[in-house]
Amino acid sequence: MEWETVIGLEIHAQLSTKSKIFSGSSTAYGAAPNVQANLVDLGYPGVLPVLNREAVRMAVKFGLAIDAKIARHSVFARKNYFYPDLPKGYQISQYELPIVADGSLEIVLDDGTRKRIGITRAHLEEDAGKSIHEGLPGVTGIDLNRAGTPLIEIVSEPDMRSAKEAVAYMKKVHTLVRYLEICDGNMQEGSFRCDANVSVRPKGSDRFGTRTEIKNLNSFRFVEKAINYEVARQIDILESGGKVVQETRLYDPDRGETRSMRTKEEANDYRYFPDPDLLPLVLDDAFIDEVRASLPELPDQKAARFSEQYGLSAYDAGVLTASRELADYYEEVVRRVPGEPKLAANWVMVELAAALNRDGVEITESRVSAGRLAGLLNRIVDNTISGKIAKEVFEAMWTSGRDADTIIEEKGLRQITDTAAIEKAIDEVLAANPKQLAEYRAGKDKLFGFFVGQVMKATKGKANPAQLNELLKKKLQG
Repeated sequence: MEWETVIGLEIHAQLSTKSKIFSGSSTAYGAAPNVQANLVDLGYPGVLPVLNREAVRMAVKFGLAIDAKIARHSVFARKNYFYPDLPKGYQISQYELPIVADGSLEIVLDDGTRKRIGITRAHLEEDAGKSIHEGLPGVTGIDLNRAGTPLIEIVSEPDMRSAKEAVAYMKKVHTLVRYLEICDGNMQEGSFRCDANVSVRPKGSDRFGTRTEIKNLNSFRFVEKAINYEVARQIDILESGGKVVQETRLYDPDRGETRSMRTKEEANDYRYFPDPDLLPLVLDDAFIDEVRASLPELPDQKAARFSEQYGLSAYDAGVLTASRELADYYEEVVRRVPGEPKLAANWVMVELAAALNRDGVEITESRVSAGRLAGLLNRIVDNTISGKIAKEVFEAMWTSGRDADTIIEEKGLRQITDTAAIEKAIDEVLAANPKQLAEYRAGKDKLFGFFVGQVMKATKGKANPAQLNELLKKKLQG
């Protein structure tokens, strides 16, 4: 039997506010345990939560960016459950009336086709604390610094049909929240993570299978591996005559498998009810219009502009706009190397990207600035050096921190553009290889590359390639 996978993601993005969603405690990362949790975060009797206006603004900003409906009237609810790092015994979230609903994002698949992924809702809520299972065996520590940290939970429709689609969607959301500057997207620190709801059904069926939820996936690689494992596990159960149990599971990256955590709760298990300490959230048109005016150029808009303005392919434009910082870097290079957008794109996507990946460096920490990369590319454009030599210069720039012109002069890498000097080198190569010359003139055209290589070797790679090819063709014709 052929099976179809059905996937929906619940993405939790930590909002980049300086204080928590209902208290004035700091949200800064890395503090000692329990020093950033006040009485409101701990749920002490008599304390009252106060909603963070900036968190609301960020949620609305996200909603506008996905072309969703912004609720003029939304309500905070108490989601009741016991967990050691949830001292109040409930989480303040939104349930029936979320602040954002009915949006969508478009993803690009590996074959270049585009697919719309619906976003059911995005609601504001507070994070819980963190249980730490390190130290003494059998002892769990509780760190409540995260308790009350503002989150926006982004719930997709079950529109994804493969792990690759799920990763593409998650990456698109990751890019968007960073463009909007509402979340730093740091997955290692827990600022951006997701729960994956996965089920399978016979191909062609319109009924959903029993789903499982894989909790707290904090890397794109883990999302793909966890979903693929879970799909295979469910298919194996069904084909063996068993039934999939609705449950919450965890992914173990060391073993590459999911394991059962607890039976999946239904909404009524949480006993949602409106939080009596918080008034309904009412937004007016003026506030929403103010947020709309603050929207930056969004990733899809920027990619479309790059294609039109710089003549780039859809693929190149997509790569270069994958982050706001990378797009800014590219545009700075293009500004300094006028008329060469494709050359700039190739160097940013290939040579620069390879160096960044090799050393594990973000674009914002690049050892070669946009201005210095532009300086190197200008030396290619004006024929001071060849593209091949430019790669050698770039490596020296990356390791030494010096600019291209200094390295070119110090190493004597200037390209030979003097026609007489190139002709002299060609004559010497032809004289030293009479057999190959005779064979070429007898019709063995492939030897042209041999002669080019020999002349480049004789000039230590400095002969201008275009001039060399032109002069060599004339000389070989006799």
